[in-house]
Amino acid sequence: MSRVKQGTAGRRVSFQGELGAFSQIAARELGGSDAIPVPLPTFQEVFESVANGKCEAAVIPIENTLHGSIHDNYDHLLRFDLAIRGETFVRIVHNLIAKPGVRLRDIVRIYSHPVALNQCLHFLDSNPKCERTPFYDTAGSVKMVMEEGMTDAGAIASAAAAEIYGATILKKSIEDDRANYTRFFLLELPRKNRNKPAGAVSKCKTSVVFTVKNVPGALFRCLSAFALRDLNMTKIESRPLRGKPWEYLFYLDFMGHVDEPASRNALNHLAELADMLRVLGCYPAAR
Repeated sequence: MSRVKQGTAGRRVSFQGELGAFSQIAARELGGSDAIPVPLPTFQEVFESVANGKCEAAVIPIENTLHGSIHDNYDHLLRFDLAIRGETFVRIVHNLIAKPGVRLRDIVRIYSHPVALNQCLHFLDSNPKCERTPFYDTAGSVKMVMEEGMTDAGAIASAAAAEIYGATILKKSIEDDRANYTRFFLLELPRKNRNKPAGAVSKCKTSVVFTVKNVPGALFRCLSAFALRDLNMTKIESRPLRGKPWEYLFYLDFMGHVDEPASRNALNHLAELADMLRVLGCYPAAR
């Protein structure tokens, strides 16, 4: 994983969910072990917390290797003027968690976020007596089970959630696919004096969003700006352009720093072809 070093100790880093959420694990990776975690109910509130200065940084999930992209956060990246300053990959390890003293045979209901439940189908299918109950947050489900003293229910969440709320892990790593990772972004307010990340071009990544004219070959020509300069595009995502039915925004990641000649020339070329272009951030690439 990539760790972004920060100059200010104890700064506030917001994330969506409760303490113990996988986003908090990412916040510790990206913000440092001394960061002050600030859990918030919604992704919009996370973005707003940095935009209005209540937090110095935020960590958001942007895509999962099994579930795909978190589309709301792509939309928020365009709406809010925040810069991507880092990324990390967190391996998602789901655990069955319960109140101390509760045994697996006692459990008749299992709470968790719908995505987490869907990622543990093999385990759930092998325990058909357990009712699958969607909840708003993985860590929040552990918090609820503990606060209400449930002796017939469990929750699926991270090991960190079990530790924070004083719960017990009954079954470790119950996810269907061990190659389950979520990619997270570190967001901050834009800085006028941009620092170049240490390392070669191949160690840096740049994220942009652009729109193209709805004419034949428009997207092909835009992408050729990178291909002609041997820049590796690692991700492209389309999102509907609000107010213009059947037109789209394109979010694109490529390896390279914006100040390197090849990257700078590619972005200048893209700017000539695109109707709109915005650089969302340039940051050290996670490994």
